[in-house]
Amino acid sequence: MGLSMHNSCLKNSRRSNGLVLAAACLGACLLAYPASGQTTAKAQAKPATPPTKPVERAVITHHTVTVNGRSLAYTATAGTIILRDSKEEPTAKMFYIAFTLDNAGPVAERPVTFSYNGGPGAASALVDFGGFGPREIVWPQPGQPLSVRPPYRVAPNPDTLLLSTDLVFVDAVGTGYSRIIHPKGTPKMFYGINEDAAAFTQFIERYITKYDRWASPKFLLGESYGTTRSAVLADELVHHGIYLNGVILCSTVLNFPTIALAPGNDLPYILYLPSYAAVAMYHHRLHPEPTSIRQLVQKAEAFAAGPYATALFQGSNLKPSDLQSLADQLASLTGLPASLWVRMHLRIPLPVFQRRLLGSEDQSTGRYDGRYTLNELEPILPMPGRGDMGASSSAITGALTASFDDYVERKLNYHTKEHYRQLSFMVNRAWDWKFAPPVSTLLGWRTFTINVAPALAEAMNNDPGLELMVNNGYYDMATPFFATEYTLRHMALSPAAWQRVAIDYYHCGHMLYLNPNVVPVLNRNINEFIQNASSSH
Repeated sequence: MGLSMHNSCLKNSRRSNGLVLAAACLGACLLAYPASGQTTAKAQAKPATPPTKPVERAVITHHTVTVNGRSLAYTATAGTIILRDSKEEPTAKMFYIAFTLDNAGPVAERPVTFSYNGGPGAASALVDFGGFGPREIVWPQPGQPLSVRPPYRVAPNPDTLLLSTDLVFVDAVGTGYSRIIHPKGTPKMFYGINEDAAAFTQFIERYITKYDRWASPKFLLGESYGTTRSAVLADELVHHGIYLNGVILCSTVLNFPTIALAPGNDLPYILYLPSYAAVAMYHHRLHPEPTSIRQLVQKAEAFAAGPYATALFQGSNLKPSDLQSLADQLASLTGLPASLWVRMHLRIPLPVFQRRLLGSEDQSTGRYDGRYTLNELEPILPMPGRGDMGASSSAITGALTASFDDYVERKLNYHTKEHYRQLSFMVNRAWDWKFAPPVSTLLGWRTFTINVAPALAEAMNNDPGLELMVNNGYYDMATPFFATEYTLRHMALSPAAWQRVAIDYYHCGHMLYLNPNVVPVLNRNINEFIQNASSSH
């Protein structure tokens, strides 16, 4: 989930950091002044015991799930793989949960999919327990406030991707149970676009070696920042000789300027407009009410890329009469009053849209999923206050945290004293966003920008069998679908490469699986994609 951590994470981080700092200072004072009559620490010191050598773990359990009326037996492996530097010194351990289908024929012919979430700083539990793994949470739905409190329901997932592929859900270093191993491992080795991709590359190399999966058809499945990771990771793997059958992107962001609503950058306003229209239709704010969301979206895209883009390009040269005409058309597409569009000079940032759409500043829609709504703690503020987690986050965070921790402990028998980090603001805050696109300019130098699409284009060019599947939610206002379309069409793919791209749309938000009506269709499409892309003929 998510491209940023909500404010409560920051508060908790500051609070815990303060306690650690206080304890450290107190400890330093005690060591600096030994009590009278005692010998010094140096005199008392005993020979240092060598640090415990980190070892890989693998806890195996066996389960069944019913799919299409057929009982499937599968093995779950919860464990860690140790990453090492060039001198084979341990630098980190990466936690994973692998689900492999039993009695499925030769393991080398069975596809394997490596899946992860985003953040950066989010563990993979959401994509596992969300709707792709063999068990899923029964998610609280919009308009069901009592369903957000425990106990939560966890059920077998009849639509699991296990039908077509073995699944390996991987936690990035610093999330889940994945940890840096000191003294050789440091945050700078893992908390960055390139560094993160290098860690996942090493993990996949070690996993397919350990479990004899070199000959298996291989796939990547990432959500949110996980799609950013997939673009760079796919390119890295191809350069390591690990060719992929397919990359599956869910709620995509490859080119970050397309979603950065910042002064002077008009592109995101253009690309967000169709998402505004879709969310407005969901909440019945459009009059007359559209009958087809697809037709509405296409109308909004045409207006956004045409008259709207032209008007924004003119800036202050736009005539007042044109301003009013465009504001009227924007009002009909979004449900927001034309007067507000005029007042905002045709540029309404996402937080303002969320606060104004429902006609009351006391309520706002979700960012990750516009179907959810939440009362505002501080409605007088122009934007949501620091105490608001966000509508969709408030609805699902409790269910995910409690259900997954219970599942790992009681069902997978993976016992540890460590805390499972669903979200790590520390990782997010330390992230190194520098990225040099692999395609050089005519001058021979490289521009640093947060656009990883060229890496994916290079991977598809160098791995001509790689298929790409892109899944979008109409109500996703974190990674809007029109921004994804724009990015894909500016990747300079050849016509032949375009034949290997499939784009699908669903009635859901950022976390595609939160809508139970979407999961059967989404997973059927992914299963078919994997089956087709696994063929070498």
